[in-house]
Amino acid sequence: QVQLVESGGGLVQPGGSLRLSCAASGAIFSINAMGWYRQGPGKQRELVAAITSGGSTNYADSVKGRFTISRDNAKMTVYLQMNSLNPEDTAVYYCYADINRSNSLGRMDYWGQGTQVTVSS
Repeated sequence: QVQLVESGGGLVQPGGSLRLSCAASGAIFSINAMGWYRQGPGKQRELVAAITSGGSTNYADSVKGRFTISRDNAKMTVYLQMNSLNPEDTAVYYCYADINRSNSLGRMDYWGQGTQVTVSS
């Protein structure tokens, strides 16, 4: 069993910051990539940021310069530092991981439960 556990969401005022974390656990041999998607009210789910096993990153244009994705390989955890937040960042944020499972069970994508980020005065 593989599980992704998210934390760090909440309510913040415009201009503020939040840091999301997502820890993977379970029958994991290795992780190819981890990242974050979000879905705002009335919008499609979109990729926010991702980081590969080689350290390559990519970001949505709307968050470049404000958000930073990082990882801790030993903890199998990915982070999203969100600065200069604005109301348009309000969404449910979902962690994902591209995982090679233990015992030759193959490669599979997993999703976290989602965490609410609300940016409002």
